[in-house]
Amino acid sequence: MPRPEVRIVTFSIDGREVQAPEGVMLVDGAKHGDVEIPVFCYEPKLGQPVGACRMCLVEIEGIPKLQTACSTPVKDGMVVHTQTTRVREAQNSVVEFLLVNHPLDCPVCDKGGECPLQDITFGWGRGISRMVEPKRHFKKPLELSPLIAIDRERCILCYRCVRFSQEVSEDYQLILHERGAQSYVGTFDSHPYVAPFSGNIIELCPVGALTSRPYRFRARPWDIEGAGTVCTLCPSQCNVELTVRDERVLRVLGRDHADVDDGWLCDKGRFAYQAIHSEERIVEPLVRDGDQLRPASWERALSAAASALGKARGSVGALAGGTTTNEEAFLLQRLVREGLGSADVDSRIDGSPMPLELQRALAAPALGATVPDIEFAHTVLVLGTEPVDDAPILDLRIRKGVRRRGVQLAVATPRPSSLDRNAKLWLRYAPGAEHAFLAALEAALGASGDVDRLCAVADADPKAVRALADLLGEDGRGDVVILWGERVGAAALPALLNVAGRLGLAEREGAGLLEVPASANGRGLREAGMQPNAGPGLSEVAAAGRSAQQIAAAAADGELAALYLLHTDPIRDGADAPLWRRALARASTVIAHSAFLTDELREHATVVFPAESYAEKEGTVTHPDGRLQRLRPGIGHPGSVRAEWSVLAELERAVSVRVPQGDTNGHSSPLTGPMATRQLVEAVPFYAGLTLEEIGGRGVRWQERAAAEAFPAGPAGPFDVGEPTPVASPHGALRLGTFRSIWAAPEVEHAPALKFLARSATLEVSPADAERLGIENGDRVRVGNDDRSVEARAAIRGNAPAGTVFLDAGLPAGGASELVDGTPVSVDRAGVEVTA
Repeated sequence: MPRPEVRIVTFSIDGREVQAPEGVMLVDGAKHGDVEIPVFCYEPKLGQPVGACRMCLVEIEGIPKLQTACSTPVKDGMVVHTQTTRVREAQNSVVEFLLVNHPLDCPVCDKGGECPLQDITFGWGRGISRMVEPKRHFKKPLELSPLIAIDRERCILCYRCVRFSQEVSEDYQLILHERGAQSYVGTFDSHPYVAPFSGNIIELCPVGALTSRPYRFRARPWDIEGAGTVCTLCPSQCNVELTVRDERVLRVLGRDHADVDDGWLCDKGRFAYQAIHSEERIVEPLVRDGDQLRPASWERALSAAASALGKARGSVGALAGGTTTNEEAFLLQRLVREGLGSADVDSRIDGSPMPLELQRALAAPALGATVPDIEFAHTVLVLGTEPVDDAPILDLRIRKGVRRRGVQLAVATPRPSSLDRNAKLWLRYAPGAEHAFLAALEAALGASGDVDRLCAVADADPKAVRALADLLGEDGRGDVVILWGERVGAAALPALLNVAGRLGLAEREGAGLLEVPASANGRGLREAGMQPNAGPGLSEVAAAGRSAQQIAAAAADGELAALYLLHTDPIRDGADAPLWRRALARASTVIAHSAFLTDELREHATVVFPAESYAEKEGTVTHPDGRLQRLRPGIGHPGSVRAEWSVLAELERAVSVRVPQGDTNGHSSPLTGPMATRQLVEAVPFYAGLTLEEIGGRGVRWQERAAAEAFPAGPAGPFDVGEPTPVASPHGALRLGTFRSIWAAPEVEHAPALKFLARSATLEVSPADAERLGIENGDRVRVGNDDRSVEARAAIRGNAPAGTVFLDAGLPAGGASELVDGTPVSVDRAGVEVTA
């Protein structure tokens, strides 16, 4: 779907001739002439205006009545007046009306000092009140949710929060109760408003009616300062502004970026900042002394780590994930490869490495889609990912495209998706069967192959696959965006590229592929060289190393002496927790950067360096669409925490046989953060010439720079798909699928405000299977295969496919990683085995 053409029109406002895009609302068009029209209810991100507050009334020549500027589009030749007596009288009256019942409690209101109602009252109000009658009173404040307090006396009924709930996040929980002066915002039957994006209504509220419970009464606007950075808690990489007081983050606000996040935040990004200041956080180095980890000086910790790594030279495996920056990944892979003589580095903790030629083909600039492309595409296919869990803001962008632009949505996932009800077509396949499913889709699009046979291998409906092929090829194969999850697996990638080729995605502007990585900076880590089969810039390596799973197996067998873990907990993030426990126990040296101690680190770590939070980091990350974004420190380091790029640089100097610091070829260990960035840029050809100043506060897509011509070209295809491996046949047992909730994260578990959302193992079961097994919602069940088992709470999900159960992953213990991946499971209830 092409972007709307922008046509500039000229109109007059208060005697000034102003040019603005045709069709924009007069409120926004007036800004082009530096004219401010006051509003309360208007917010462009919420969609079509509703004109509820009447604050924006203006006079338009040729129209006898005053018009709402928020719902009147500008037209060529329009003459507008905002300063006439009629307009001023109307605006005065609206302000007076809003203040009839609004309490005069600004000195104790959290919104005081940054309140639009205060500002508009001073700028457009009468300055006096004629009302002497008692104001209305409600019980205050009420807990709208564990995160949000509502003061109903302050509400001016602008509808912003209700519209967000119903038209943006589409959770449909907020409604207006009662009528007239007794109207108030609430939920049905006063249920708590718990939803992934609920915190956005706090920022949307133009008065102090909705406030953040964690921030309530913590600071006044004149006590704080703002610091812009990027949230690295998930691949969405939302732009945020940290509210800082006395070197503590007290609040996180959205920093509107239409190409990244549309100004929205998920609740994890908005409230997990509390984990930064958790009392359980590691703020000094820990070194093993006998069977205990004890605090140590930086000199001792660095010396112990360098000595242990030096002894393990050539036998070191390194993993990176989580909030690792591009610079940290670049320095770690250089430390291990060139300083320690090992090729065993990886950032795909729970998957096999992508072949280099496929990575280059997938990352080709012509094939990459952007976040706004999702909104304007003809068709969007969500493949093997649940956006609300894996990259929440992309979920909102998809909903926006469907609701406002008429985007046709198709969802193909093993597990039911929250987007199914928005989709024109949704279909299921067996967990782990992406290879066969994509091969069937390619065949349905015209390639050779038996669609019915391949669908049988994938346990997918052939009719649905053919319908999907027709949908993707509809309208002369219009702009199609395929949003795919990294967890589809390397084996499925040739078929994915062939599907993209058959749809001609590389030849169409606004079409393409957009990957959702498994970790927040997955794309950046790979481009920085943190993978076993490619160096910085997806370059060839002399010898490929082991993947994450192979590193675990080698360490468990005694073939690797040392493990280096940067911002990753393989027990939580990996696919085989028992294997990783054996690996950590067998390795003679375990070096970790971590914010919190886990049981495994407490038992096996040699040295633990305190990890930075994203609020303290300096460096860059790469968005899934290739946009490099800059992290800026908003607060100082607590305790004795140091910048992690500097820790890696110190280790490199201590263990490396490389050239000395004074080398002029840029190969010395960096002394400053910008120096580390410069070395990264010099090592990645398609980043060439990029500076932190160019990245700035909005980021830069490297595909849109001249240096993108240096990207190493991949094969053109078609690619050999191979024969898909049939999925395991349960034979009376159940297939096991996994999912990682948005709330399965250490930041959630250590943030007091979010602890009520922390995940425990949950097994999703279809109604048919639950009835057959005698399981009721909420029952405790035991799930097992191959002599492994975990306990979980049963959750009956109406649209779950029969024959398959889905278990939480990403838990510190007791999740899906405790079981053998790809093997059917049995389910026991109350100690009685109920399946074969």
